[in-house]
Amino acid sequence: MNKSKINLIIDAVMFLCVMAIAGIGCLTKFILLPGKETAAVYGQKVDMFLFGMDRHAWGTIHFIIACVFLALLTAHIVLHWNMIVSIYCRLIGSAVARRIVAITIFISGIFLVVSPFFVKPEVQQSEQKGRRHHENTNYQKKSK
Repeated sequence: MNKSKINLIIDAVMFLCVMAIAGIGCLTKFILLPGKETAAVYGQKVDMFLFGMDRHAWGTIHFIIACVFLALLTAHIVLHWNMIVSIYCRLIGSAVARRIVAITIFISGIFLVVSPFFVKPEVQQSEQKGRRHHENTNYQKKSK
């Protein structure tokens, strides 16, 4: 298979990956609502599924497709490397400026991928709502 056909296939699959990432993002944001929002919409906390999967399973698929997209993007860049370098050199005339921009982009990219592994989330006690909370509250009131 020649380079043009490989590029076309990679570009088409990348397009489908981006569309899937956007679609699943919209699905988990607007359709498969998180617990608090389901209570607001349905009057109670309910579990929501699409094709037997909840929003967390769809999030896993979202992540896997993003990884596939990243691999395809890397292949795309490798296949277009000579063109990228040529255009980059024409856009940024100074070799020093080219090096600074390239290092900045590279470090920023590494930071964006690695930084989630070094952050600590805020942990707060959940407000207990629902039947079990009310039963515990009633039990405590009766025992006093």
